[in-house]
Amino acid sequence: MYDPDFRDEEGGSVAPSVGGRDRFVGAEPIDVLKTVFGFPAFRGLQGDAVARVMAGADTLVLMPTGGGKSVCYQIPALCRRGMGLVVSPLIALMDDQVAALRQLGVNAAALHSELSEDEAFRIRADLADGRLDILYVSPERLLSSGTLDRLTRQSISVIAIDEAHCISAWGHEFRPEYRALESLPRNFPGVPRIALTATADPRTRDDILAALAMPHAEVLSASFHRPNLIISARPKGGETKQLIAALDRRRGDASIVYCGSRARTERTAATLRDKGFPACAYHAGLSPQEKRAALHRFRSGEPIVMVATIAFGMGIDRPDVRAVVHLDMPSSAEAYYQQIGRAGRDGLPSDTLLLYGGEDMTRARYWLDQSAAPESEKRVMRGRLEAMIALTETTSCRTRALLACFGEVLPEPCGHCDNCRSPAPTFDGTEAARKLLSAVYRTGQRFGALHVISVLRGKPSDSASRNGHDKLSVWGIGKDGSETFWRGVVRQLIARGALRMGDEHGGLALNDEVARPILRGDEPVMLREDAIEAETASGRKGERRNDSPADDLPEEARRIFDALKLWRRAEAREQEIPPYVIFHDATLRDIALEQPGSLAELGRVKGVGGSKLDRYGEAVLRTLLDVGLAA
Repeated sequence: MYDPDFRDEEGGSVAPSVGGRDRFVGAEPIDVLKTVFGFPAFRGLQGDAVARVMAGADTLVLMPTGGGKSVCYQIPALCRRGMGLVVSPLIALMDDQVAALRQLGVNAAALHSELSEDEAFRIRADLADGRLDILYVSPERLLSSGTLDRLTRQSISVIAIDEAHCISAWGHEFRPEYRALESLPRNFPGVPRIALTATADPRTRDDILAALAMPHAEVLSASFHRPNLIISARPKGGETKQLIAALDRRRGDASIVYCGSRARTERTAATLRDKGFPACAYHAGLSPQEKRAALHRFRSGEPIVMVATIAFGMGIDRPDVRAVVHLDMPSSAEAYYQQIGRAGRDGLPSDTLLLYGGEDMTRARYWLDQSAAPESEKRVMRGRLEAMIALTETTSCRTRALLACFGEVLPEPCGHCDNCRSPAPTFDGTEAARKLLSAVYRTGQRFGALHVISVLRGKPSDSASRNGHDKLSVWGIGKDGSETFWRGVVRQLIARGALRMGDEHGGLALNDEVARPILRGDEPVMLREDAIEAETASGRKGERRNDSPADDLPEEARRIFDALKLWRRAEAREQEIPPYVIFHDATLRDIALEQPGSLAELGRVKGVGGSKLDRYGEAVLRTLLDVGLAA
């Protein structure tokens, strides 16, 4: 149903024919947004980005996850003459984007290694005959001689480099093959390029522009602030209980749990299944069949808990992930932001929780020190790691601290992170820090935290007697503090850099440069009081969050919303596509509230474009009628 009154350059009407490339050439981008995508206006920087590309200019777009980056290149790809070419790093990402575009009536395809011979043949035939509006391709496939030869014979409207942080050696998901994209201007002269990413600090942005040979590109940067994300961090203390408490509050919703190793994902998924959660593991060591099965469950709309390494998630379009939990600390704020960004893509409130401990920090520092990277790179990586560690222990607005890592200043506290919702109590820990550092020094800087804490608390043990530590001046000077209290002091001094683990056995040692001013009493130390209860910072164990799209709907509208979801699930299963590709929950919610009585009224609901109206309009109206008759 493409029937807008498009205008050509002479002001005459352009009636695009369904299925033909260039049918939107001469149309105003805003008209295509309304008629094809079903949205009344551009959001944020979308309009500026589209205008830049329409004018033929190179552009770098920095926009948070869920901000609508794809519109920035999809609309110019349709409105400019030729086929849009999108470079994308992951098969799942490409397939989701293609499925969504086909629902809109856009002839899109993806070239990747998992296509059958018949599918690949059809795509090559469509490409040769000029029938494709938009083609997605991986960088490796794009730069292979056969594909590049075919594409250089095509008219290309725009080249989009999605997940552009992968091109930067400073990016957290660096892919060396992306560096070869620097050759694109030579192969496609005069074609505007648009690079897009949700995560790039200033150094990464500069590297993206240099690596793509886009020195004159305009950088359009939206705020990285996502008010719907409840950012929380907690010191580990009964990790399994803390994880279950966080997920309990989101039972019936999709969640992601990130782990630092493959074995840990398997163990955690098994534990969650034993506790009644529909959990499965995902990591690079799984067979292709196992990965596909796990992805299929996740993309099908099932309320699953995906326990994964960072091999999972980049480019995943599922909008209704309600919780992201980290059991191990990410290596940088950039990686952390990318991973928590997979929650709440539909704009509804969603939880993020980072569980951390002193061992995490020490392990990350150790592996960085052992890295074979040049010292200049280590310095940058070390700075990013220390920023991540500081983020875990901050007692001020956590969102503000996170945004500062991207060069963004949040003028006021966010009001929705754990520290804003429940300000962390602090105390003057100078004396406690001096006692602990003294105990580490007096015991020889080679014993682990448990032993040092036992000495401080005057707790007899064979090890203390054998080493004569029960005769030291520090014996029992910390008996007024619990073991949990002293563990918190150890962790915070590690985060501060005053303590490090000196060997593979976890022995504590002083970092003299930081520790000595504290020992001398020259530097005050403020510490945060750790909560002992195993609960998330944004809600108590067992408390259920009420942030579902249907939670605040009137009773009648809720019945309609639930019925529409059942219809959508059946339709998605029939087509073997993710449910959110048909309609997002937000669109179903608006339909349930507005209860349109005709196709014309339904077509005015945000997110219902022409193609979807033609394809699903009668079924949606029939569902509304059935609910009304059943009431």
